[in-house]
Amino acid sequence: MERDQDGARRTVFTPIGTQARVDAVVRRLGDAIELGLLADGEQLPGESELAAQLGVSTVTLREALMALRQRGLVTTRRGRGGGSFVVVPEGPVLERLLAHLGGWSPEELRDLGDHWSAVSGAAARLAAQRTEPQDLHQLHRSLDQLAEAADGPARSRVHGRFHVELAAAAQSARLTREEIGIHSEMGALLCLVLGDEKLHKDACDRHRAVICAVQDGLEEQARALAEQSVEVSMGHLIELRLGARGPAGGPSGPHTEEGTHGQQSTSRRGRNARP
Repeated sequence: MERDQDGARRTVFTPIGTQARVDAVVRRLGDAIELGLLADGEQLPGESELAAQLGVSTVTLREALMALRQRGLVTTRRGRGGGSFVVVPEGPVLERLLAHLGGWSPEELRDLGDHWSAVSGAAARLAAQRTEPQDLHQLHRSLDQLAEAADGPARSRVHGRFHVELAAAAQSARLTREEIGIHSEMGALLCLVLGDEKLHKDACDRHRAVICAVQDGLEEQARALAEQSVEVSMGHLIELRLGARGPAGGPSGPHTEEGTHGQQSTSRRGRNARP
């Protein structure tokens, strides 16, 4: 699990890309602090270095650090040995993540889900086309680790890594970078979904189906299953944002399997998914 966390930590300091706005930086660093990927009291890289790592201007970074200070997630010390330091807030992680989820509108979550679905679907289709069965050991390893992960944060990290490795199996550097960026942006929020045992098992089953389709070279089925996996996870997250579901592991409201696209996802499953 330590190696898994090291991999997740590396995504904290990768370029944010086209979403290089102040709120994107705040979300990236805030999520990392909430998940414990950055330790309490840890010193962040200097402003110039951190801005370069994230691919943003120093002005954007300074505004983001100011917002993080206002949220009590970062403190700044002046003078020799000074800099910006991580402050892990007190209180249950679940409550903090639910509060953080409230900062996203349902429209933003749906838009992110559309983007993620398109990227993962393309990656799965190309992986089925380009990858030999013997080259899928990393995906099998991540699936095993996802099944064994005991809590939401650990499951979220492995879940994100699975999709990154799927893009890598597609032999596409651009798709891999896109997956890393998506995981970095919303990985913490998936804790709210994957902490639920039923949804955790469902995610494992869906990932297993994706691997089988890729291994069998079923390009369109692999694409549909990967898209479906993302849509279902994002659909639960949107339900939670709208208050239709209780916190992970708590009472649940209406349960759907339609993902973010409603009946469109259901009809697509009927055409492409395995019986």
